[in-house]
Amino acid sequence: MSSPTLAILAPGLLGGSVAQAAHARGAAGRIVVWARRPEVRLALAHQPWCSAVTESAEAAVAGADLVVVAAPVDRIIPLVQQVAPHLGAGAIVTDVGSVKGEIARQGHAALGDGAHFVGSHPMAGSEKTGWEHGSAELFQHRTCFVTPLPESNPAAVAKVVAFWRDLGGEPVTVPPDQHDEIVAHISHLPQIVASSLCAMLAGKTPAWRNYAGGGLRDTTRIAGSDPQLWRTILEQNREEVLRALRDYQDELHGLQIALANRDYHEVVARLERGRAYRSQFRPAP
Repeated sequence: MSSPTLAILAPGLLGGSVAQAAHARGAAGRIVVWARRPEVRLALAHQPWCSAVTESAEAAVAGADLVVVAAPVDRIIPLVQQVAPHLGAGAIVTDVGSVKGEIARQGHAALGDGAHFVGSHPMAGSEKTGWEHGSAELFQHRTCFVTPLPESNPAAVAKVVAFWRDLGGEPVTVPPDQHDEIVAHISHLPQIVASSLCAMLAGKTPAWRNYAGGGLRDTTRIAGSDPQLWRTILEQNREEVLRALRDYQDELHGLQIALANRDYHEVVARLERGRAYRSQFRPAP
């Protein structure tokens, strides 16, 4: 897709980063942004990576070749349905939500035959929120899931893949439900573990937090994320997250039993298995 008109709806950290990356890398000829709150629209109007800021989502998508919906996961489909009648023929709509199954199916249904919905999820982010924390380099060497349905338009899928590659990402194409299973284990479960560990420690002596070293800080960094944002993600991916939690509970229970039985060979075996998995992570971007 050469120098398309790009519209970004409801930019937070990811949407703001999409705009900045597209501007910095020449992935869009024109970048039009809409935000729900007037004060955010006013602030965005002064950013060099915004060509225009509109008063309505409908106005933002008029004439757009590619639309990125960057709203929280529970607001993506309502926004897609809202702007659907205002999309030009052949326009492509994608999103950045971390749950894909229902979003992919409902997004496709909302657009009918005139435009094309192809779900996306860049594996990039931060415990911080808001477009002001965005970065043009956020997607550099980051996995970007693209989640077409069997009936998705192949040319539209190819253009979404190319767009994320143009932003520096590393696109991976998987079915939406497979995506939800994957991220339940590698993204949603770690958030629950970090948050629940801090919640448990919050019931202990308050002074303990002052003695913590890097291990606790590194393990629980993402516990600083927005709870309401994560509430919607966990609600949307409830079944897969419950399955991931059961897998993790089984692992914890096995370690607990080994320790209770003084089976230190088994304790070490489990720790070694964890170390081996961690050592095979690819280098951080």
